[in-house]
Amino acid sequence: MAPTVAPYGTWRSPVTTELLVDKAVRLSDPVVDGRDLYWSEGRPSEGGRQVVVRRSADGSVADVLPAGFSARTRVHEYGGLCVAARDGVVVFANDADQRLYRLEPGRAPRPLTPEPAEPSGLRYAAPLLSPDGSWVICVRERHSEGTVVNELVAVPAGGDGAVRVVAGGHDFVGTPALSPDGRRLAWCTWDHPHMPWDATQLWEAELGRDATARAARLVAGGPGESVTQPRYSPAGVLHFASDRSGWWNLYADDGVPGGRPLAPAAAEHAGPDWVFGSSSYAPLVTGEIVATWSVDGTSMIGVIGTHGGELVPLETPYTVLSSVRATDAGVVVLAASAEVPATLVEIALPSGRVEVVRASREVAISPGCIARPRHVAFASASGESVHALVYPPANEDFVAPAGERPPLIVSVHGGPTASSSPALDYSVQYWTSRGFAVASVDYGGSSGYGRAYRQRLAGAWGVVDLADCELVARALVEAGEVDPDRLLVHGGSAGGFTVLCAATFGEVFVAGASYYGVADLAALARDTHKFESHYLDGLVGPWPDARAVYEERSPLFHAERLHMPLIVFQGLEDAVVPPSQAESIVAALRTAGVPVAYVTYPGEQHGFRRAESIMRTAEAELSFYAQVLGFRPAGVLDPVEIENAGTRRG
Repeated sequence: MAPTVAPYGTWRSPVTTELLVDKAVRLSDPVVDGRDLYWSEGRPSEGGRQVVVRRSADGSVADVLPAGFSARTRVHEYGGLCVAARDGVVVFANDADQRLYRLEPGRAPRPLTPEPAEPSGLRYAAPLLSPDGSWVICVRERHSEGTVVNELVAVPAGGDGAVRVVAGGHDFVGTPALSPDGRRLAWCTWDHPHMPWDATQLWEAELGRDATARAARLVAGGPGESVTQPRYSPAGVLHFASDRSGWWNLYADDGVPGGRPLAPAAAEHAGPDWVFGSSSYAPLVTGEIVATWSVDGTSMIGVIGTHGGELVPLETPYTVLSSVRATDAGVVVLAASAEVPATLVEIALPSGRVEVVRASREVAISPGCIARPRHVAFASASGESVHALVYPPANEDFVAPAGERPPLIVSVHGGPTASSSPALDYSVQYWTSRGFAVASVDYGGSSGYGRAYRQRLAGAWGVVDLADCELVARALVEAGEVDPDRLLVHGGSAGGFTVLCAATFGEVFVAGASYYGVADLAALARDTHKFESHYLDGLVGPWPDARAVYEERSPLFHAERLHMPLIVFQGLEDAVVPPSQAESIVAALRTAGVPVAYVTYPGEQHGFRRAESIMRTAEAELSFYAQVLGFRPAGVLDPVEIENAGTRRG
């Protein structure tokens, strides 16, 4: 049957809003306990609840977290790893009260940590159960009357003693690691104004049976060096990743001062520590190391020999790989590709055989409706490369009228040190299957391209990111791939800030969507949480000394220049970018007479987790673009209300 001829944007798509969340879960943080495997599943269908799941040695799979509990930590607000397991005992941080709980087979969870004086005032992350089962070593974040203290603590695993501080004295403590015999402890620290991808230190200490750390020594790190992911081999050798060469490469602390490099290359073997528990490599009992690395937006996995020699790639069907954990037979990995959504797999070694443990969702659309990205590097005016993943429209049932070019959505990731992923993502396919092109831009500051590329954004946030996004849009127009009159931009958090800058200072885009974006940089510097409270020192300038730069870059201080129709989405419990930021820019848009729609979600925080929020956001954004650009989408939409509709268009 011949495809139907219809304008771009009006194609009927198999990716419905229901499909965005139907039987979909967010997989994260695999934990290996002997022959048992645990992982976390974020479930939009259960209000965003995060459940711990176990695959037992016999292959059976079951939830281990009972109803009423959700495993999530809010340390640094972004959280991350909050589950540990040993000999069938599971320890987890509970979302509702942030206390640590102990869960044993056949018993209800019981708290290990005291109830805080302030709600969620004591938070725990990255737990480790000691080999003898007596202690839980973890990061604790104490909130008390506006003061926040981060430190490494030991919690009695039986819940029958006082919590002991193991290491402190720094603004932040990273993910700890225990040697196999439990006698040595490694951890990372950093201090304001640095972020963990700027300057960190790796420490190691002897750990007594009473969980007292002695003879602490500095292993690696310091100014201009990011050290992350400490990990002990089964033989007790400490490993870590460092970007001292300009790339996050792996090192072994085996006698060479500062560590011996393992298979050094111009590739990234780690990423920025926005959350706890990142794991891009795993030492094996054989003495080998299984490691992932990325080059130009594509991930690979391979094996480093027993003495840190050549890195031999493993052949897999995946281009996105993370969360590597060693098992008795090989490794478990979170993997994905342009045609495969996030999937927990086990890779047997040395055969390389891949077994699927759990898929985040079934692929419920035809291959002919899946847009596959290509990596493109565009040259800027200064000759520097700007990276992007470009997705063409894709729907086997439709073609556009001859000569028509598709609208383009430039997608701006958050962070801003994050990066775009080529993994199959229905939130991208939602647009491409309707006839939109999408370009996910890794603007200067993004990870995956070395330290120098990350530092392109130093002191230049709001300038370099916007210029790079506009450059990609212009390049695609010049290549004849997209319609110059239908250039759209959307992004969340830091990406939302770039969207607001495009609406104020930009010259390319005609409409956009800001998800919990920053409108006032000074307000963010004053009001945000501890983890990011000095982040802008490096991205903009020290506050308040650089007040003039903050005002120069903040869209809210240039409301008279707002010209681009915007839809703004905001969670009302967001502690990272508070709702006041969204409310201020929406008020400015109203006053300026610019078309604006404002959609809020009670109960949502920084990033939307509930099925109804995810569905409504996609539908509202499509409705907004349809009204602004003047086309009729296929199907029935619950239209979003646009204030000042028809009064101005970018």
